[in-house]
Amino acid sequence: MPAISALKFPFDLKRDQIEAVEAWMQNGCRGSVIYSTGTGKTEIAWECARRAAEKSGAKHYRILFLVPRIVLINQNVRRLLSYSIDEGNMGVYYGMRKDAREITISTYQSVINNFDLVRQADMVVLDEVHLVSETAVEFDGIFDVIVEDANKAILGLTATINEREPRYHTILTIAPPVKKYMIRDAVSDGRLARPIVIEEKVKFTDEEQKIYDEASYTIKDISRKLQAYEPDKMTKILMRGGARGSLAKQWFAMVRKRKQVLSSTRQKLLKAVEIVKSHPGERVMIFSETIDSIQQLRDMLEASGTPARTIHNGVRRQEREEILQSWGSDYFPLLSVHTLEIGYDVPQVGIAIIIASSSNTNQVAQRIGRVVRKVEGKEHAHVYIVYVEGTKDDNMLKMVKASIESGSDEQRPSRPKGGRPSGSQRTITRY
Repeated sequence: MPAISALKFPFDLKRDQIEAVEAWMQNGCRGSVIYSTGTGKTEIAWECARRAAEKSGAKHYRILFLVPRIVLINQNVRRLLSYSIDEGNMGVYYGMRKDAREITISTYQSVINNFDLVRQADMVVLDEVHLVSETAVEFDGIFDVIVEDANKAILGLTATINEREPRYHTILTIAPPVKKYMIRDAVSDGRLARPIVIEEKVKFTDEEQKIYDEASYTIKDISRKLQAYEPDKMTKILMRGGARGSLAKQWFAMVRKRKQVLSSTRQKLLKAVEIVKSHPGERVMIFSETIDSIQQLRDMLEASGTPARTIHNGVRRQEREEILQSWGSDYFPLLSVHTLEIGYDVPQVGIAIIIASSSNTNQVAQRIGRVVRKVEGKEHAHVYIVYVEGTKDDNMLKMVKASIESGSDEQRPSRPKGGRPSGSQRTITRY
């Protein structure tokens, strides 16, 4: 019998999860499941694998489960052990550990150095499939190898994907969406905690405003001269070098400068400290775009008597684990640059503070998803958006609301109830 046949969940799958599995099976065991963070995409994947193996009739059914980060390998191994899969049938493939078995869990980065893992698999699961877009040049070959075998089962998993963006064309062609279950759907069904979005407006100092305006003017001026307005196009110009390449380099420098001032404006950091203080003894996730901004905020919190820790790509894996283990006992506010956005399951956390802008839809959905996971007694999640009105931050506010309000159907959501106390810079929207 295939190793995955031993799969047994210590719970019943939800109706929407079963519908996703059936939709994928009916589509010839190919497609993507677009499910909000916290609604059990991983369990859908393993149930799809079990049924695909059963359908194949094979004695052995090789599954390759690809994840974007090493920490998710260990997380999936622990889950499979709890789902009755024998440890001897599981292998991990990354770094110095290269142990391929009937069920192999690996990273995208590891697989591009050994495409035979993909070729030998009967089924490939692409976790966070949006990361394998056509702009991720280093991962281009993965889909080229996958499509060599017309019988190979393919399952993509993601919380959100913009189907109108050209860079996702390959994903949407090879693994088209078969089932969607967005934040609004899951909140309506009681599967996720109901989000409360609190908008906190702050202002630049005169000096910060000057820096922001000058950087914005330069960005627009260079974009007009080069007739390039997106990072992807600007990168191509940069790679060609010459005078146009120099302008593109300056463009990126100004984008970084503007991002830095938006992340580190003092009023944002002060407001974040104030919010943390208003939730004593509660775990809080704080997301920013720059390491410098979270380090400044950590110093401000500690100076005010509130211990805090930071976590980012520069923090070693062992230290990250120690930081996470002491969260909620030694300290309560945890500050992150991207690292906590994908795959970390901490459902007890119900407060997020976002202090930096982003144009990445998936990133925004992941940030919200970190705090709307539901546990007993948790009915609401607070998402604070600290922003400078009339700047690129406005885009973040729109994206947060769009991520929460969008559903899997075409019906427009009812207008959420909100309120702003008289004379305040705060707006509250309850969903």
